[in-house]
Amino acid sequence: MSKNNMVIREIMLEDNAQIEGVIRACFPEFNIPLKGTAYADPETKRMYQSYKNKNDVYYVIDVDGEILGGAGIKTLKGFKSTVCELQKMYFSPKIRGKGYGKLLFKKCIDSAKKMGYKQCYIESAPQLKAAIHIYESFGFKHLKEPLGDTGHNSCSIWMIKDLL
Repeated sequence: MSKNNMVIREIMLEDNAQIEGVIRACFPEFNIPLKGTAYADPETKRMYQSYKNKNDVYYVIDVDGEILGGAGIKTLKGFKSTVCELQKMYFSPKIRGKGYGKLLFKKCIDSAKKMGYKQCYIESAPQLKAAIHIYESFGFKHLKEPLGDTGHNSCSIWMIKDLL
């Protein structure tokens, strides 16, 4: 699979089932709790509809018409409107380790800056070591406690980055 037939684009309605499948498949694979995570989040079933508000965006990785990953930016619920959250960044095993995560991550951060956010927040699970390493390489700093009201109480890694 070459990067020539890979496109990072905004989610479309017809992508909902495929991205839901990618997201949900990661939980048993990495032994992540189903409750208190994106697995149980009602938005996971309707990703297109969930990222249609002002200052929201969700991108998918489309490889020859197959959705193999995604990530989005949304205002951090229950917190300052100048802080966004990187949400639901998950990838199929088919594309892991090929640099797609960094490309998508950079696109999300660039979009957050364009939307005027001052900081970006991330919650993750300790099992997702590769993702946490990407966040750290982009300058995210660990926090001692969560921010906002994400409802993801099974996530125990909290990080933030200034976007200035």
